[in-house]
Amino acid sequence: MTAFSDSVSQGAALDPAERPARAVAAQPLSRTFITCVRREIWEHNSVYLAPLIAAGVFLFAYLVGLAHVSHDLKSLDQHPEWRMGAFAMTQEICAPIVIIVGLIVAVAYCLGTLYNERRDRSILFWKSLPVSDATTVLAKAAVPMIVIPVVTFAISVGMQLILLGLSTVILPLSGERIGDWWNFTAIVETPVVVLYGVIVVALWYAPIFAWLMLVSAWARRGPFLWAVLPYLALCLVEKIALGTAFLGGLLRDRLAGVMDVALNLPQQFQGVIGLDELDPAKFFTSTDVWLGLAFAAACLAAAIWLRRYREPI
Repeated sequence: MTAFSDSVSQGAALDPAERPARAVAAQPLSRTFITCVRREIWEHNSVYLAPLIAAGVFLFAYLVGLAHVSHDLKSLDQHPEWRMGAFAMTQEICAPIVIIVGLIVAVAYCLGTLYNERRDRSILFWKSLPVSDATTVLAKAAVPMIVIPVVTFAISVGMQLILLGLSTVILPLSGERIGDWWNFTAIVETPVVVLYGVIVVALWYAPIFAWLMLVSAWARRGPFLWAVLPYLALCLVEKIALGTAFLGGLLRDRLAGVMDVALNLPQQFQGVIGLDELDPAKFFTSTDVWLGLAFAAACLAAAIWLRRYREPI
């Protein structure tokens, strides 16, 4: 009874302004992290709106071009496998478009997420909350590395199903057997291919996202220029001084080499990626992947340190 009364008296002695802070601090770390991620999504609705708009534009263009596509299919009567391939490639274009738009949104988000809160001085408010800098930065990093891939996967698979439904209606009008089309598209394989693609893209570009967040936490103005120009200057110095292009090749491979690492494409590739072309063992055992993730971890650690001591602009 005495211990209970002592705890009550201690709780009553707390400053009322400190009680909400104590309550938030007592929350599990996972709940605080999820709350921070939800705040980022709420503040940056382009994370899901931009891929949705891109998918909507593609769907509109697909509907407008249905008559033209139907005419093209009829002109390929002597090659039925080409007809099926034409429709399959039309559907295969949708997922890469959504993923590319997601990458653009991720780059813009990483460049601005830690810079903008210092520029508008909102960092002073967020630092007054009982949330650590590590939790805040990792929640921000989860947006380009987890949230955007999940959004692009859901939108891509949804668009694939919509296009498949439209094709189910259009193909019989062009004289196709719908059973052949459903067998060819391998509807069960499509989500697996898209899921593998978004995971590979998120892991491969993680060092770029982390570097942009580090620059966003450090730069006082022009974070894009600070993120790009120093590396380009090093590439130029290397080329002039040594006559080599190692840094340029490293950047080129990081930007455009994901297909070579993640896929095993045959010499006569038909343009439609299936399960046979996926090579997860090659990707997850690649030294480039793990070195990139180590670099991303170092950049995020530096971004956490900078956010802790960097003053508002």
